[in-house]
Amino acid sequence: MASTTAARSISADLLRKYDRPGPRYTSYPTAVEFSESFDESAYRRQLSEADAAAGEPLSMYVHLPFCEHRCTFCGCMSITTLRRDAADRYLEYLHREIALLADALPHRRQVVQYHWGGGTPTYLDLAQMKSLHEAVTRHFEIDPQAEVAVEIDPRVTTPEQIDLLRALGFNRLSMGVQDFSESVQAALNRHQRESQTRELFAHARAAGFLSINIDLVYGLPRQTPETFGRTIDSVADIRPERIAVYSYAHVPWLRPNQKAIDPGDLPSPEVKFECLALAIERFPAAGYVQIGMDHFAAPGDELALAAQRRRLHRNFMGYTTKLARDMVGLGVSAIGDVRSAFAQNVKKLSTYYAALDSGRFPIERGYVLDADDRLRRHVITQLMCNFHLDRRACEDQFGVDFGEYFASELAELAAGPVADGFLEIHPDRLEVLPRGRVFIRNICMTFDRYLRRKTGRPVFSRTI
Repeated sequence: MASTTAARSISADLLRKYDRPGPRYTSYPTAVEFSESFDESAYRRQLSEADAAAGEPLSMYVHLPFCEHRCTFCGCMSITTLRRDAADRYLEYLHREIALLADALPHRRQVVQYHWGGGTPTYLDLAQMKSLHEAVTRHFEIDPQAEVAVEIDPRVTTPEQIDLLRALGFNRLSMGVQDFSESVQAALNRHQRESQTRELFAHARAAGFLSINIDLVYGLPRQTPETFGRTIDSVADIRPERIAVYSYAHVPWLRPNQKAIDPGDLPSPEVKFECLALAIERFPAAGYVQIGMDHFAAPGDELALAAQRRRLHRNFMGYTTKLARDMVGLGVSAIGDVRSAFAQNVKKLSTYYAALDSGRFPIERGYVLDADDRLRRHVITQLMCNFHLDRRACEDQFGVDFGEYFASELAELAAGPVADGFLEIHPDRLEVLPRGRVFIRNICMTFDRYLRRKTGRPVFSRTI
């Protein structure tokens, strides 16, 4: 219960000091640094280099953007429509992109992590889901031990879809809940009965899904520690293998749908932190292990075991145990990470279709990491995933003297996170203390060279 005590020891002054805009570090550098100078030809060069690493596995993300309704809190790239023929056309072009990618990777076809995200992937009907999966498996080989995951919305997902997903080989579900409070759901334009979620969970379990994740969000409009506490208790009673507890990112200047949220309904930073503290307190009390900055897992779950061994990894799909150096993204807005270069697809359907009509990858922008980026990405990833950095291993891998290279960063850490009891700096390692885990984004921001150049309006959500 050390993390519980640590969270409760955070003062209001420390919250005010550290609660500021900052990245979530699903990538480093962040997508803010992506440039349109990275184009389709640049992506093809990265794929050619990746293909030369024959035998190495891939991670694959497929973006399915359609939703029946738009939630006010949503920060995802989604398209709201009730016209089902829109999905038919999209899938036709998605199949083309899959084939185009396979042509560029004739020697890299094994996939160890395969994920459908959205939007709402179960917006697709049974025939569409089957067709898409067959398009992937026609060109790529899904490893028998692969993590094959899909995001589902219990409000629109049917038992028949669950049965089909299991039959196709999917072995992990991620169920969106956010909060069971009716008042909060009304503010989100998202009405989801707890009984509805429990019934679908039970069906998924009976269908053979042994790894199910439930997503929660703290800091939502009208949310209180009392209401969120009831949601936490309900989810713990449902007993998923994994639970994600994300901080709500209120960025209406980036996501216009969030303008429908009354700022007066948002909890204060102190109340928001109290909701997080409840999760840190109650999920471990219910038998879960805290993983990374915002996840909890059953003790025997792969994430918990990997975290215990300091072998946890992180990519655009979240925390994972499946290490693949290259991740390919398919569909509108999807981001790939290939040979130390990020590549993002266009966000407009018309542009996506036009690119594939001309036989081109629908790349809009990207970024090629330099040597400094790769070093800093390693540091940030290790801290975000394992709350620990082996300085000597870092020096051996990147050929630097850690103390000299990061002299200014270490001094900044000493004056802030170390002095505030969040971090210990040792000659051979950096160790994040239980008190510092909720501020891990702030600790990592010290190593972000791009943040030092940011001026003007913030582009990131607040860290707490």
